[in-house]
Amino acid sequence: MSQDIRDFVTPSCDLLALGEPTHMEPAFPRIRNELFAQLVDHGFRSIALETDRVPALALNDYVQDGTGGFDEVMSEGIAHGRGELAPNRQLISWMREYNRDRPAEERLSFYGFDAEMENMSAPSPRRYLEHARAYLGNEGSLALSAASAASAVDIASLAGDDERWSRTEAVLDPAMSIGATAEAETLRSLADDMLTEFHARAPELIAATSRAEWFRARAHLTAGLGLLRYHRQLAQPIEESVRISRLLATRDALMVQNLLDIRDIEADRGPTLVFGHNLHLQRNLSHMRMRDLDLNWYGAGAILGPLVGERYAFIAGSLGREGAVQGRTTTWALAQAPEPTSADGVLHVNADD
Repeated sequence: MSQDIRDFVTPSCDLLALGEPTHMEPAFPRIRNELFAQLVDHGFRSIALETDRVPALALNDYVQDGTGGFDEVMSEGIAHGRGELAPNRQLISWMREYNRDRPAEERLSFYGFDAEMENMSAPSPRRYLEHARAYLGNEGSLALSAASAASAVDIASLAGDDERWSRTEAVLDPAMSIGATAEAETLRSLADDMLTEFHARAPELIAATSRAEWFRARAHLTAGLGLLRYHRQLAQPIEESVRISRLLATRDALMVQNLLDIRDIEADRGPTLVFGHNLHLQRNLSHMRMRDLDLNWYGAGAILGPLVGERYAFIAGSLGREGAVQGRTTTWALAQAPEPTSADGVLHVNADD
């Protein structure tokens, strides 16, 4: 039975997640765009995609104020070349046009809720930590605090060559990872001190800059701290399926933190549409077969469910009888999911016969 999107957006729902079964099927981003346009009419004012949080900040600058060039922000703001996909370009263009003549409080916002944590490579946290330290050090008097100690630490020297972190060997072989070195532990302690400082000094920091700039700088610090935690997991000499499952869990835990932070920013403006893979957004335990490994972990949706309750709703994307419809989609419909299920609803996509 086909249902209206309003059936899944209860008054308490402020995070509506739309899942896709595969990343490269263009039908789902097109449907996402249609749904978001409908949801905007029902009070939604933001959308969060499964792309890296910090690079996506430039896309939001463009959506909000037209800052930067369209091609440049699309290339840098959406990972893995997906900024070239037509539905993503159409989404950003539409949001920019929607915002053009509206007051700031009514404008739509764009977010990424993912982190740079891939199965074959993960970058150095250096640039994120340096950004956060610069924000803390440049705004107001630091006095004798953890942040003043941080200002005396050479983050670049501790981190060393960025390639040491991002090389594939550091991901595949725990012995090659530097995530458990003394330098990495020092950086983790430093990042934790800075996070405390962000909150302890929030009143003066926000007064000296703005609430938006505080959240922006903290997003950098959250990304850096998340990468340090990820690299720490990479260094664990444990059975491979357990190790990789923990890496997946670490990534999804940071997704949750990003989504909760996004809701802190958007709380007074309206709900958020979240778009990503079903494995990340479903409410039950996620499972994936990779090579000869069975991987199991709690995804972002499974974590959010008990944390925020009915504030979170999930619609699973499901391909129709063609399997991969690749642009030939003519029909789609929302339906209530059968029990037992990991979804509140299912979006079915069918193709031409």
